[in-house]
Amino acid sequence: MKTVTDVSSPTAKMRIIASGLEFPEGPIAMDDGSVLVTEIAGCRLTRVLPGGKIEQVAEIAGGPNGAAVGPDGAVYVCNNGGSFSFHRKNGLLVFGLVAPPTYTGGSIDRVDLSTGEVTTLYSACGNRQLRAPNDIVFDAAGGFWFTDHGIRTERSSDFTGVFYAQPDGSSITEKIFPLASPNGIALSPDGSRLYVAETQVGRVWYWDLDGPGKIAKNSDGEFHVGRLLYGAPGYVLFDSMAVDGDGWVCQGTLIEGGITQIAPDGRTVEFLPLTDPMITNICFGGPDNRTAFITCSGTGQLIAVDWPRPGLRLAFP
Repeated sequence: MKTVTDVSSPTAKMRIIASGLEFPEGPIAMDDGSVLVTEIAGCRLTRVLPGGKIEQVAEIAGGPNGAAVGPDGAVYVCNNGGSFSFHRKNGLLVFGLVAPPTYTGGSIDRVDLSTGEVTTLYSACGNRQLRAPNDIVFDAAGGFWFTDHGIRTERSSDFTGVFYAQPDGSSITEKIFPLASPNGIALSPDGSRLYVAETQVGRVWYWDLDGPGKIAKNSDGEFHVGRLLYGAPGYVLFDSMAVDGDGWVCQGTLIEGGITQIAPDGRTVEFLPLTDPMITNICFGGPDNRTAFITCSGTGQLIAVDWPRPGLRLAFP
């Protein structure tokens, strides 16, 4: 059994960058020092300036979730279609698991940062409606992987999958199916491995890649199933993720509230506890890419923490 080490220390001091956000997610550290975040409950894309000032970039109906900058400089947003309801509990904004009646179906949206214009890029893959796209990562070739988290009703839960698509709207393909509540997604530093988190079971899986959008095959010519990198002990939920420059998977962790850090071989696991039980996502920026920006969604905060390893610079910063 793997041992999870608590790595909290006085050197890992949490700095609050912004407050008053409505369930922030999808952080993107920009080269000008600002950080973009989605606000799922607020239905918008927001820019947090270095001094903490908050500016609205765009209104996005539904449920803007994970986000990433594409090769054209636009922001591509996983829109879950409003699949979560929100309510206050013990001073925190928390989500309900059952999709509300206002749920409209999911999509991948494109946001022009210069104008705030929002366009829908994909709402279906073939004849299947996207249910609740959740997280997204671009590869160096300019295509992007994304997860569809699916929706829950009172008596059922979707099996959904992982997709690969082009940012010009020309191609979308489901590459991995079935998964239970796929959420966070990221690529290894060399782009040869795809990581995916399943929320409800607290697991991180990986697939080897043979190129952009290509799952590797076994020696018998069949596509391999995912390999388990790490399964969390106890009751935690895994949300979105990022990979740092040393290849560690940095996993947003709900319930216990923190960042679970998993070495590339899965043998060493560290945990950074934080004060919010709804730690949803992480990105890297700042000097030498050693600042972790973390979305504390229950308290509506964006925080910064000095990171022990350099962050991974994404394909399109």
